Amino acid sequence: MKIRAGYEIVYDCPQPTPMILQLSVHPSRTPDLLSWDRVKFDPPLPANTYHDNFGNFCHVITAPKGRLKMSTDFIVQDSGEPDPVVPDAEQHALKDLPVDTLVYLLGSRYCETDRMSNTAWSMFGDHPKGWPLVQAICDYAHNHITFGYQDADPTMSAFEVHNKKKGVCRDYAHLAITLCRAMNIPARYCTGYLGDIGMPPPYPPGDFAAWFEAYLGGRWYTFDPRNNIPRIGRILMARGRDATDVAIVTSFGSGRLDNFKVFTDEVVETDARATA
Repeated sequence: MKIRAGYEIVYDCPQPTPMILQLSVHPSRTPDLLSWDRVKFDPPLPANTYHDNFGNFCHVITAPKGRLKMSTDFIVQDSGEPDPVVPDAEQHALKDLPVDTLVYLLGSRYCETDRMSNTAWSMFGDHPKGWPLVQAICDYAHNHITFGYQDADPTMSAFEVHNKKKGVCRDYAHLAITLCRAMNIPARYCTGYLGDIGMPPPYPPGDFAAWFEAYLGGRWYTFDPRNNIPRIGRILMARGRDATDVAIVTSFGSGRLDNFKVFTDEVVETDARATA
């Protein structure tokens, strides 16, 4: 399967404004790119590109005073397979976890394990460990939170969304990550493209999506408490402890977001023989 994806984001800044961008496809998906995922700037400007501590592509720019358009348009090869489901994937004892997974057991800006630990153990302490436990946590987050774009709040934490019971995809992910960590399961936040391939219409406006990965059975597996079903065509952009580490734009100054468009569509190729 081929997927065409990209975005157009426009900022208007009152003065030159430094920014860190995480808008590129994750290095793990680079081999799948059929056309290059390159950030285009209008007006043109230089970018310092580097890999952060989590392995994500980052770009440092100084947005000029006035209007700046950032965009990309690329095609990626995808397996076309839904997210894997492995019900017998086992949970590891702490002593058996790879050391690079341990940071994903700790509390972070939006995932306050200290405030959610008692809640997690009271709800899931007797639940079978491993995949069934992570799925139970996803079921809980999916049913506990009511989705609404009007409820998006960039400062809302897992503890707060648990109390307010409303939010967007990042809030579902933060709550599930926090509960997993509280139950001694490494969990990391993911952001990327997720279109509606394989889903019935009507389709909402395009947007970036948030999900998470849990470490079970010796590897990381994808879980998506917002949708809570295996999906097709997920394109990873960045991973981190929570949304702080993977913000698409971190601005060191004021700026107004004037336009935001994301697209993710299957490329339908016609058979030349049938049209000849």
